[in-house]
Parts: sequence; C-alpha cells; structure tokens
Amino acid sequence: MTAFPETPAVSDIERLLVTMRPKLHRYCARMVGSVIDGEDVLQDALIKAVEAHPSAGHIGNPEGWLFRIAHNTALDFLRRRNRQETLRSMEEADMIVDQLDAVESRQIAAASLRTFMRLSVPQRGSVILMDVLGCSLKEICEAMDCSLPAAKAALHRGRARLLEFAAEPDDTPQQRLSDADSARLGAYVAHFNARDFDAIRTMIADDVRLDLVSKTYMRGKAEVSRYFGNYAKVSDWRLVSGLVEGRPAILVFDPNAPGARPKYFMLLGWSAGKVATIRDFRHAPYVVDGAEYLI
Repeated sequence: MTAFPETPAVSDIERLLVTMRPKLHRYCARMVGSVIDGEDVLQDALIKAVEAHPSAGHIGNPEGWLFRIAHNTALDFLRRRNRQETLRSMEEADMIVDQLDAVESRQIAAASLRTFMRLSVPQRGSVILMDVLGCSLKEICEAMDCSLPAAKAALHRGRARLLEFAAEPDDTPQQRLSDADSARLGAYVAHFNARDFDAIRTMIADDVRLDLVSKTYMRGKAEVSRYFGNYAKVSDWRLVSGLVEGRPAILVFDPNAPGARPKYFMLLGWSAGKVATIRDFRHAPYVVDGAEYLI
C-alpha cells in the first residue's frame, strides 16, 4: 500500500477509516468478545487515529498503523473491564507456522466471539489477524508490537486451542427475553412494522437520544421524530424482537430475503417507561457479523 506523505490531507485518513472500518470492527469485536462493545472500542480507536495522524509523520503501512491503534484500544478496554487475562509467557523459539487445512480454517474463522475470549490476549490477537482477517506474520508483529517468534508461538497455541474448543459440545443455556422486555419491545416492534410512527413517538421520552451508528446523532423528540420519517420512506426492513449477545434487541430483516440472517439490529434503552435511547446500526451493518442472536 502506498505510504502517506509527510503532510497528508485530512481526506486521506478519512477515506482510509471508512474503508477499514468493517475490518477493524471484526478485530475489535473478537478481541473484546462482543460486536456491541467492539463498536465502542472501534469508535475510540478511530478518534485516537484522527488525533494522532497529524503528528504521526510518515506512515509506511497505514493499515498496520490502524490495527496497532485498534489493538491497544481493545487492551485498554479489557483493562477497564477488569477482564484482561494474564499474559502467558511466550517462547522465543522460531516455530514454523502450521498450515491449516480447509476444514480447520473454516472452524477457526467461524468460531464464536465467546470462544475467542477463552484465548489469552496474544493468542486471540494473532489468530484473529491471520485466520479471520488474512494478515501476514509481519503485520501481526506490527499490530501487536511483538517479535516474530512470539507471534508464531501465540498463533500456534491459539489455533490449537480453538480447534479443541470446536470439538466440545455446546452447553450454552438457552436465553429468553424477560416478560417486561418482551412486552416493551413487542409494542415498539408492532407499531414500527405497522408503520404507525405516531404511536412510536408517544413511546419516546422528550429528551430521547438517538445514535444512528456511523451516520449521525440526534437528541430530543422533535429531532428524533425525523428519523422515523426516514424509515417511513423505505420498505427494506422488518423488525423482530430478540436478543443480541444476551441483550434485549430488535433484529432487522430484509422482507425480500426470507431465511437470511438479520441485516442489522437496534438497541433501546428505557427510563420511566419511555424509550430514552435508541442505537440503530442500519449504517453499520458490519456490526452484526459474528453476533450471537436469538429471535
């Protein structure tokens, strides 16, 4: 990739961030074990990248530079959440990276976010970068700031553990919406699908806040009401109540694609019986990639 010049235009970094956003989210989500938290980490990383860019000088590998910022931001998030695992000691032996067969590659790439969280941070980062995102060993070393032998060791161990996990039976308990969440989401979804947006407007708080992820922010009933008007103009959605990563959510499907996975989802926050926050991922469909959801 062509290196940035010494004093690149702001539009250069903006274009790169738009292009890299889905790929960076896949990395962040698997590092922190959540597509929702992964988007928060990604937004923090993008802010850091924009702030650091003017003083960064010559950036020979912009993608590697962004992955390193995303990696460090994910680690900061894990520390704040007090769930960072103890880093295992890394052997400096120059190990040969195992060649995976097609079945093993598919198993690793398709592993759930919850499964990735069972790996140590170095193992998790190296496997995601190579087997999910297709990075080279050199790029892994740059993103994780580690030596080549350390990257190889982490990759070897991480792959072995993921393949062991893939052979385990799935004993995850079945989750369900609480009666209260089911009633609240059900009413919102029913009015939305009926295009009764006046009824929806009666459900939202006067100081409601909307995050149309990767697009815009709105605040207050008058401003957010325009958002519902935009939905009234299109017909590429059908809402269903459900769970995303165990959180009450609204899954959005394409009515013209029966049997397909959800296109994206929405999260609602409630206060005093009113919708206080709306987080809509319509313009960030990459967030649903790898998400565990239940209708």
